[in-house]
Amino acid sequence: MARVIVTLKIMPEDIDVNLDSLLKRIKKAIPKGTDVRATEIIPVAFGLKALRMNVARDEALGGTDDIEAAISSLKGVAQVEVEMVSRV
Repeated sequence: MARVIVTLKIMPEDIDVNLDSLLKRIKKAIPKGTDVRATEIIPVAFGLKALRMNVARDEALGGTDDIEAAISSLKGVAQVEVEMVSRV
């Protein structure tokens, strides 16, 4: 099976959320078999910043619902958006 790279955009609840701390909690919360690759903090508007990250996983594990649910359940996360999915 092939591996897929998923690009996620995680929006915090407000500008006071520490994105570095949030990233650490996300790394602990994502399902097994999913590897965090590149991460970056991107400006959105009016001081609000989002976390963009790439995760890799085997295509056989299915879609991204489990990843999105794990991240969405964390305190400080307002929204999780899948920006892109591509095969490696």
